[in-house]
Amino acid sequence: MAQLRIALAQVNATVGDLEGNTALVVEWAKKAAEAGAALVVFPELALNGYPVEDLALRESFSSASGRTIADLAKRLDAVGCGNLACVVGYLDADEVGPRNAAAVLQRGKVIARQFKHHLPNYGVFDERRYFKPGSTLEIFRLGGLEIGMVICEDLWQDGGPIAALGEAGVDLVVSPNASPYERDKDDVRLPLVARRAAEAGAPLVYTNLVGGQDELVFDGDSFAVAEDGTLLARAPQFVEHLLVVDLELAGNARWRAMSGRIGEFTVTRHVLGDEPVPAYPVALPPSIAEPLSDEAEVWSALVTGLRDYVHKNGFRSVVLGLSGGIDSAVCAALAVDALGADAVHGVSMPSVYSSEHSRTDADDLAERTGLHYQTRPIADMVDAFVKPLGLHGLAEENVQARCRGVTLMALSNQDGHLVLATGNKTELAVGYSTIYGDAVGGYAPIKDVPKTLVWELARWRNLEAEKRGERPPIPENSITKAPSAELRPDQLDTDSLPPYELLDDILDDYVEGDRGYADLIAAGFPAELIDKVLRMVDKAEYKRRQYPPGTKISFKAFGRDRRLPITNAWREGAR
Repeated sequence: MAQLRIALAQVNATVGDLEGNTALVVEWAKKAAEAGAALVVFPELALNGYPVEDLALRESFSSASGRTIADLAKRLDAVGCGNLACVVGYLDADEVGPRNAAAVLQRGKVIARQFKHHLPNYGVFDERRYFKPGSTLEIFRLGGLEIGMVICEDLWQDGGPIAALGEAGVDLVVSPNASPYERDKDDVRLPLVARRAAEAGAPLVYTNLVGGQDELVFDGDSFAVAEDGTLLARAPQFVEHLLVVDLELAGNARWRAMSGRIGEFTVTRHVLGDEPVPAYPVALPPSIAEPLSDEAEVWSALVTGLRDYVHKNGFRSVVLGLSGGIDSAVCAALAVDALGADAVHGVSMPSVYSSEHSRTDADDLAERTGLHYQTRPIADMVDAFVKPLGLHGLAEENVQARCRGVTLMALSNQDGHLVLATGNKTELAVGYSTIYGDAVGGYAPIKDVPKTLVWELARWRNLEAEKRGERPPIPENSITKAPSAELRPDQLDTDSLPPYELLDDILDDYVEGDRGYADLIAAGFPAELIDKVLRMVDKAEYKRRQYPPGTKISFKAFGRDRRLPITNAWREGAR
């Protein structure tokens, strides 16, 4: 048996920041070298950030990326990491086109370049538009061990690159990834990688990106599995981390010619070192981080997505309306957790229809969280529009929401805050929002969070505070009172919408599951209710197109994964 100490560098890269990401790789490579690792694996496109989208089509960007990966190899050598083998994901390009690639760097040189083979077509990022698939498989020999590479979705292919590596004979498979967070994704990710390790006949290490990029958030959760699928090590979620693990490898993989053909793949081998890595005096104990609970995962994803969107786009603070309701309360608590109370500014904007509890609950939230707080009444602004125009009904209601939107945007322009829109996924689905009113903003933290989950997260966050001996941030009355937009006397959400528990059940089937009218009838929902909900969802597409970006936590996030024509005469229903 041969021992190999390997490091999985779970880092937070920024799209387009070649200089900053280079410094990030150097920083974490030095940590890996100090930990005694012989090999460090960085995530997919760690040098460029992920996803690069149309930047991949710019020759200037791909050329700069190619130069930077070569410079990175030299820089690693210059800082004393020359003997460390580094696998770094980056954007490459050749005569065929842009390539999603990973390079092996050692002793100041780019030793090998591996291109991704499987280009997916799914909601997060359709790589087929941007990248060309690979044709070769790179195997590098380090410490007398043969190590194969696959990139992210290459793991998904039955009988694909992993099977070819298994046939070629490898002692270890390394896989750089940029796998965005979705609820319950771990239920799929770990078993899939375990199956691929068995298919390769070798242990497999999976390094994932961490951090937020626009609407996507990456949870890290890097890990290593044995050939039989046993979990050997696991990194914590939603934090940068260096997972160092000692692997006991058989070292008996077949050493063939330097290149050869296996099925559709050309296999190329590179020798980094034939001498076995010396055994370490004391092996590292297994490090297996416990996965987070569902609520903790979602909360961490929302906090990470908001924090990175604000910081990576150069904002120092955020501002949001505080209505005393559950949505604005949860958004405020998220913002305080993400940015600190001093960077969060809450504004109460009462109108003539605002209840006393909406004001006192907003006051209570501000006191509990310590955020900056001010009151800006809007009644006079509303009158300035309503009376001259003779507005009433829905038009009057929407003017109130739009006066609040104007107020927040004015404060944003004046003080440089990023405005947070506080709407949830349920409201967005059925169009229960006002364009240029409560929909105004630069980021929407709970855009992909159904209303019922908003309540669950509020209760969970308060319980977590109590466990730590802290004051719960969200007022109990904001959680328990009946939700209302308070745009007319005694208004309740249930005046216009079904109960949220029932509404979210229908939306889960229709939006997440793409089930049609007949499927919903078969599921037991009343026909009249289905007609109403589906009509509201289908008619609200134009509103969703104009909504700010927000953190994706589901399989079908509006704007990124689910996008229907605005002009669309098709309606689900009995036919």
